[in-house]
Amino acid sequence: MTQPKFQGKYRIESTRLPDYDYAANGWYFVTICTKDRIYHLGNGVVSGKVQLTPIGEIAQQYFIDIPNHAKHTHVDTYVIMPNHVHGIVVIDKSTNTAKSSQKNAETQSQFMSQISPKPASLSTIIRSYKSAVTRWCNRNQHEYFAWQERFYESIIRLDDSIDRIRQYIINNPGKWEQDKNNPPDLWM
Repeated sequence: MTQPKFQGKYRIESTRLPDYDYAANGWYFVTICTKDRIYHLGNGVVSGKVQLTPIGEIAQQYFIDIPNHAKHTHVDTYVIMPNHVHGIVVIDKSTNTAKSSQKNAETQSQFMSQISPKPASLSTIIRSYKSAVTRWCNRNQHEYFAWQERFYESIIRLDDSIDRIRQYIINNPGKWEQDKNNPPDLWM
């Protein structure tokens, strides 16, 4: 079955698991890339340490700050690379939140309701993060900065995979020379 078109125009396949609640408690490994994988966040890696640009410093500050803007979240391990961000975002709603049973006015359409990111979902959290960094860039003479339109996520389901992913993130700067996101012919 093919996906219906949004407003009769677009058909973009989602990379998310169908019927999975991305606002549910969980651990999520995310990768967010700059548009065209341009080195906006760092000037490279020296002795296993990323040399962050001013944009990279803001990207790091705002990533650490995610829990102050998204309830029931915390950031586990993360790294800002020259052209992408790796991190583990945890959604933990350990306290019950009451939901209103009041019916809202009819939305634009049932379809819009189904495809819109849910409040406090991973997509909403990442969209807000990307938006905050972009807004800072636009206000600080870095209008050329842009993110790749989507982001990669992996739901962390097994305890033993958490440590493996943490090690991958921690060791990422040391493996920069072999990284597929570090094309040798990319002009900086």
